[in-house]
Amino acid sequence: MKLRLPFVVLLCFFPLLLAAQQYTVAGYVTDDKTGDALIGVSIHPENQPSYGTTTDTGGHFSLSLPKGEHTLLFNYMGYDTRRVKLSVTGNMKKNVTMTQASMQLDEVVVTSKRKDANVTDVQSGVTQMEVRELNRLPVLMGERDIIKSLELMPGVKSAGEGSTGFFVRGGTADQNLVMLDNVSVYNASHLMGFFSTFNSDVLRDVALYKGPIPAQYGERLSAILDVQQRNGDMQDYGMSGGIGLISSKINVEGPIQKGKSSFLLGARRTYADAIARLSGVEDAQNAYLYFYDLNMKLYFALSDRDQLSVSGYLGRDKMVLKDVADMGWGNAFLNAKWTRTMSPKWFSTTSLQYSRYSYSAEMNMGTDMNGDANINDYGFRQEFKYQATPNSTWRMGLQSTYHDLAPGDFVNESDIKSTLNLHHRYSWENGVYISNQLKLNERLEVLYGLRLSTFSALGKGEYYELDENKEVVDSTWYNSGRFVKTYVNLEPRLSAVYKLNDVSSVKASYARTVQNMHLLTYVNMGSPFDRWTSSSNNIKPQIADQFTVGYFRNFKDNIYEFSVEAYYKNMRNQIDFKDHAQFQGYDVIDTEVRFGKGRAYGVEFMLKKRTGRFNGWVSYTLAKSEKKIDGINNNKWYNAYQDRTHDISLVGIYELNRKWSLSAAWVYYTGNAISYPSGKYQIDGKDVMYYAERNGYRAPAYHRLDLGATCLLKKTRKYESELAFSLYNAYGRRNAYMIQFRTNEDDSSKTSAYRYTLFTYVPSISWNFKF
Repeated sequence: MKLRLPFVVLLCFFPLLLAAQQYTVAGYVTDDKTGDALIGVSIHPENQPSYGTTTDTGGHFSLSLPKGEHTLLFNYMGYDTRRVKLSVTGNMKKNVTMTQASMQLDEVVVTSKRKDANVTDVQSGVTQMEVRELNRLPVLMGERDIIKSLELMPGVKSAGEGSTGFFVRGGTADQNLVMLDNVSVYNASHLMGFFSTFNSDVLRDVALYKGPIPAQYGERLSAILDVQQRNGDMQDYGMSGGIGLISSKINVEGPIQKGKSSFLLGARRTYADAIARLSGVEDAQNAYLYFYDLNMKLYFALSDRDQLSVSGYLGRDKMVLKDVADMGWGNAFLNAKWTRTMSPKWFSTTSLQYSRYSYSAEMNMGTDMNGDANINDYGFRQEFKYQATPNSTWRMGLQSTYHDLAPGDFVNESDIKSTLNLHHRYSWENGVYISNQLKLNERLEVLYGLRLSTFSALGKGEYYELDENKEVVDSTWYNSGRFVKTYVNLEPRLSAVYKLNDVSSVKASYARTVQNMHLLTYVNMGSPFDRWTSSSNNIKPQIADQFTVGYFRNFKDNIYEFSVEAYYKNMRNQIDFKDHAQFQGYDVIDTEVRFGKGRAYGVEFMLKKRTGRFNGWVSYTLAKSEKKIDGINNNKWYNAYQDRTHDISLVGIYELNRKWSLSAAWVYYTGNAISYPSGKYQIDGKDVMYYAERNGYRAPAYHRLDLGATCLLKKTRKYESELAFSLYNAYGRRNAYMIQFRTNEDDSSKTSAYRYTLFTYVPSISWNFKF
């Protein structure tokens, strides 16, 4: 028998081909006690530190290795190094657990876990907080708060004292999608913005995307705040909490079936009003102001391939003035998530969700009026992740949400009883996406994707036809489930990083985002009673195109980080109220708003020291945000309310010794753009202010210094105890909460401006424990 030459050559080199063949080792890395995914774990073969990978946001990893015996090293800050020996004979799955290092002194880290992530990550404009390693920052009233910490970052601005929400890169507060365990939270604040809905003791990690939002996220224009609750301890029972001057919290966790399932329960409540009544403060005897929230998460390791988690949240604020008003508002949700490792290269995540945001009010001010409003969302999410090669990762999936928006049902209990039931708005929102993170070579990496979003306004309800003057000329009643109007938008996303060398890089990105749920805020301060509405036949989706470019540089073995990033955002279909608009209790809201375009641009600087006894950061943002809307400000560009020219944050944390930690934070920003009256006139003998220019003036600049100290009373492997002290607004700056214009009491021909202040000095102390 004759052997053909190609077959002989193949036969000769077959052993070499086998030796060179690569196989995929994949799995996920978790905490050995809680089962929480560990993000950014460094994985590489022993003696080959440059040949490796890191875990993603789900704790997954994938690594190509030749056939043979290997020892992998798993390194993660705060955890003991793990060595895993493998015999690779084909594609295989290997899950790894890691153990927290004992007696690890906490340090403040507000970054990704990878030391050089500032330079190497393809995703720019993202801030990650590992809650486990926070938090020595001084805070308001002794409560550690994730959102307040984020507001110290460049490009993120506080909406102000007593206001809900935050502003990101020139966007409004409703243009940020806030999610807890991937469920939308419509109002992420307590006590009118003084606290966030997030109990930091039950959280695992936080990621804020303010630049090129990845394709798996949608529904909002400016930013995504992705907050994840941690799993409970699967090995031991434990309890943690804190007792402060105005609030307390307690968290309980432990195994349901040891090593296979766990539970986590958290509860928090304020009681400042109760203490004031007990102390005999006269003004507090007829007033109640408090909030509570409850967190829950159940985790089940069903098999080596399958994990199931069920999480929930219930939070409520209550404000009562006896015989005057009784108001309440809050969020609730339930989420079930199933994660499955389908193969060494394929991963799947499936979620079912329900959420509700509601508020109610009873008023007894001349008339007995009560009413309530709510938003109910029913959602489904499905995502697949495919590790094609060590240098190429695909994500694809779909999201579907049914919105039931009830803007308000009101009853007047006066002599002549009357009711007002504003039309519900029903809608169906969908998104389909695909993205690929591709490492082209050692210097260049890209993340590109495409999202297809659809939004359909649905019946049951009455929809209006408007003329060119925005007046109703006709209306149509749509039966339940009937499609009124559908909007379809393509949202391309692209990010790229080019490493100039081992310590510096340049990044550029482009992203289009679309928003169909809109918050109508008339008084510019933000409150739980602001009115939500959705895209309809008259209200179009908001659309934004954002471009960013930045330079990133690390110094001294990644101890210091520096970045400068510029952005430009072009926005369409921006919404604002017309002059003298009708707001609450008005059904045809379409006639009260106007539409146009917006633009926001700026430069963000950040210098941060990551480690050492003294660390912290300096951030500065120079920015501009404007709108141009038909029928407002003579159709000229005007400052958006959230426009702030300068925003500065200085943060310092000093580990005095293993017992004491000191901190300070100073913030400064340009005052909000506001409208001053240009004159006044009388109606029925009462003065009415006349406003000619929209947001043409500035409130006084805001600045404040906060001080903090933490005393570690005791720390062992099983017990921790500390005292946290803070002084909010240490030099007593009287920052403007509200500016009101009214006729001067001494001279009716003059108009006077009155400034109201909420806080000067606010000291606090709290005791935190864990065992």
